[in-house]
Amino acid sequence: MSELNVSTSRHTWAYLNRVVEGPSPTLHGLLTQYPAEEIARGIYKGEDWIGPLRQATASRRDWLRQDEDLAAAEAVGARLITLDDAEWPGEEFARAFGFYHQGLVDAPATFDDQAVPPHSLWVRGGNLREAVAQSVALVGTRAVSRYGWEVGSLLAGGLAAHQWTVVSGGAVGVDTAVHEAALDAGGQTVAVAACGIDISYPARNARLFDRIAGNGCIVSEFAPGTRPQRFRFLSRNRLVAAMTSGTVVVEAGFRSGALNTLNWAEALGRVAMAVPGPVTTSGSLGCHQRIQDGRAQLVASVDEIRGLVGKVGEVDAAGQYELEFQPTPVQRLSRNELKVYDSTPPESAEEGASAEDIAAAAGMRVALTIHLLVAMQKMGVITRSGAMWQRT
Repeated sequence: MSELNVSTSRHTWAYLNRVVEGPSPTLHGLLTQYPAEEIARGIYKGEDWIGPLRQATASRRDWLRQDEDLAAAEAVGARLITLDDAEWPGEEFARAFGFYHQGLVDAPATFDDQAVPPHSLWVRGGNLREAVAQSVALVGTRAVSRYGWEVGSLLAGGLAAHQWTVVSGGAVGVDTAVHEAALDAGGQTVAVAACGIDISYPARNARLFDRIAGNGCIVSEFAPGTRPQRFRFLSRNRLVAAMTSGTVVVEAGFRSGALNTLNWAEALGRVAMAVPGPVTTSGSLGCHQRIQDGRAQLVASVDEIRGLVGKVGEVDAAGQYELEFQPTPVQRLSRNELKVYDSTPPESAEEGASAEDIAAAAGMRVALTIHLLVAMQKMGVITRSGAMWQRT
């Protein structure tokens, strides 16, 4: 057996990353008590003090592939980062997983073994910490509809225009739509992979991953060469939720895997959001159910998302709607004004009507009718010709 190489921090962490596949509560706990090099030696020698890791790593402890893994990452322009690196998103992880362990949310029991931050990450592209400092996750079904694609693109492009990084999983469907839209809008996007950093999965998105690495980054918790498997997608989802201020499910069926990311957003104290979809298909049933159950905020615009995840008072979505969709002069009329207005002949009529006739039709006193007619004339919705009145 070759000798374990812990001559550099990178070699040490590369060994731990290879033999201890995250998330690992045991390794997380040991790292609060021992240096990484000492833990690596303990695993390699199969010592008793490493506790459950002794059995968990029994079949892997002699996997001395540090040089190969570091070289494989370097070949695709990636690097290994840990909590000792300046670009490690430590604040995001501390807030998210710290919230979980306060026990404030009724999370699935299966989350207990996974609710710990990664011990290392492979990153290809820009500075991860800077990329996720102001970020939102947009996720959804692989079987995306035209509606889902358009909505995802609209939201991602709008968020990018407001300097929000869009985080997703790099999969086909909604993930692809939001990554592409964020990049097309000149923004940053982050793809969190469920496989090794040197693997393009799905292969059809290889060019997209190159674009993401050029204006954002690709992140993986798994050692180079690791193939995507179902349980790794579930582990990946916790990182998508943990690194962002909130998660939006754009389109998801009843059993969509995207809902697992929303579960993690709830469990980690992040804002859980869902976009409503057409009721003529089952493609958004998962979104509708979360909204009905009160487990996700209904969002239908970029401003609504920003209002939920941004600083308090920074975005007033309702106020913005008031500006964008101002009422017409007729919509501003009071109930009595509407009664008089509707009792007044339209502009297309051959002639108008007297105040007395309008009052009779509206069932109101003549004096009040004349008062209201004069007021509406000033508003520009009623005209007068002599003693006759008409709508404009």
